[in-house]
Amino acid sequence: MQSFFRLLKIYWVIARFRLDTFLIGARLPWYVRVIVALLPWRIFFRAKGSSESRLRLALIALGPVFIKFGQTLSTRRDLLPPDLAIELAQLQDRVPPFSGVKARALIESQLGATVDELFAEFDPEPLASASVAQVHPARLKDGKSVVVKVIRPGIERVIRQDVGLLYVMARMVQNLWSEGKRLRPVEVVEEYEQTIFDELDLRKEAANATQLRRNFENSSILYVPEIYWDLTRQRVMVMERISGIPVADIEALHAQGTDMEKLAERGVEIFFTQVFRDSFFHADMHPGNIFVSRENPSEPQYIAVDFGIVGSLSAEDQSYLARNILAFFQRDYRLVAQLHIDSGWVPANTNVHAFETAIRSVCEPIFEKPLKDISFGMVLLGLFQTARRFNMVVQPQLILLQKTLLNIEGLGRQLYPDLDLWKTGKPFLENWMRERMGVKAMLKNIKQQAPDWIEKLPQLPQLVFDSLQQSRQSHEQKLQRIQHEQSLKQKQAQRTRRMMLLASSLGLLAVSTDPAINQWAQQMPWFGWAAAAAAWLLIWRA
Repeated sequence: MQSFFRLLKIYWVIARFRLDTFLIGARLPWYVRVIVALLPWRIFFRAKGSSESRLRLALIALGPVFIKFGQTLSTRRDLLPPDLAIELAQLQDRVPPFSGVKARALIESQLGATVDELFAEFDPEPLASASVAQVHPARLKDGKSVVVKVIRPGIERVIRQDVGLLYVMARMVQNLWSEGKRLRPVEVVEEYEQTIFDELDLRKEAANATQLRRNFENSSILYVPEIYWDLTRQRVMVMERISGIPVADIEALHAQGTDMEKLAERGVEIFFTQVFRDSFFHADMHPGNIFVSRENPSEPQYIAVDFGIVGSLSAEDQSYLARNILAFFQRDYRLVAQLHIDSGWVPANTNVHAFETAIRSVCEPIFEKPLKDISFGMVLLGLFQTARRFNMVVQPQLILLQKTLLNIEGLGRQLYPDLDLWKTGKPFLENWMRERMGVKAMLKNIKQQAPDWIEKLPQLPQLVFDSLQQSRQSHEQKLQRIQHEQSLKQKQAQRTRRMMLLASSLGLLAVSTDPAINQWAQQMPWFGWAAAAAAWLLIWRA
């Protein structure tokens, strides 16, 4: 019955916000077009505003799970029209909180002690409330200020129910709409399902935060709050409380005299450091998750929170991505195309010339703008969309990277409109490439591999002996096989010669007893006999 009433609500929201307008002009089967044309709500509800804004409002009306899905969908700019992606990116997790009594009960059941035993102070009024969890301020017994993140009670059941409905709708879109297979809605729902269920385990978020804190320990550009592991469980996480200015509060940043140019450039530096130095990046860096320290405004420091979504690149992806970006800004489109093929992002049998031409047609118009106006995020998006036409395999880590870059870029331009990402990013990429390809990188690899080599060194003589023994046995087996094959060939040749000799002898005997042939033979000249004998010898020899 709950699923039935949920479907009724979805039906009502679709009607109220006239989401059927998305189907206008779509190539649908005739029976679906008839059903859409006869929908009763077309009489009672009028479509107000753009279809993109109505979809955003509809997702808000459907609740937190659909809001989160819209946020995830907004990151897939490789699949969505630009206007729709921008509209969905405005979705915010402003969800009504659940009661502090429920929060206390969940904390006590997870940590095995009462709230009064665990904390000196605990505020039942949440600081913030999102679709999956909410945060309460508290104070530890030693006086440290912390925040307690608590997963919403019963949210897992709601998520499973709504994700099931999303799968139903995704399959309908994929099967009934001609563009459905290209948009791959089922794949998007699968990606969303994995993301949101990962967020239900706060131990994963705590581990991500700890890794990022370790990567930026004593850093002047990024601060990551401390996680209190002894007070962290699957449904509860306790983290150091931070005090900073929300990065979107431009007026407050100006009021304290923040160096906005340096703040914007440091955001770009953090991104490149996470991606290329650490290969571990915060993949949910929207303005709601980023603050700026109130200390030392002339040397501004970012503070990050909410580590539920992180991304990682392999060493190969890092290298190919850096070389792609450098080649793009050098307008070496042949290298860009070849790198996509070498990395396995597009099939090996791709026509390099055709791919290069397609990339050039997308990228050349971008260079009509000044470098400071070129969007890194849109460059990557253009490359991925072009590569998709050549059967590029979707790389989830690259989608997260693209989303993060768009967030960082938009934020940086909001803080400092004249931000030149290329000016900030190029030296970092070039230094990274030199370090990766140079003598220092070779020495670093030797240093990393040396313990393994030393460990295996005592085994080396035995390994060499075993290898030689195997090689010798293999060689002997090969010789025996060759000798056996030669023996068989010789026996076969001997049998063949005997058969030929027998056949020719019987043939001569038959010929010599025939009177007509004897008379003809007496009249044949000597050179005829010589030719016949030579022919017979050749045949016998063969």
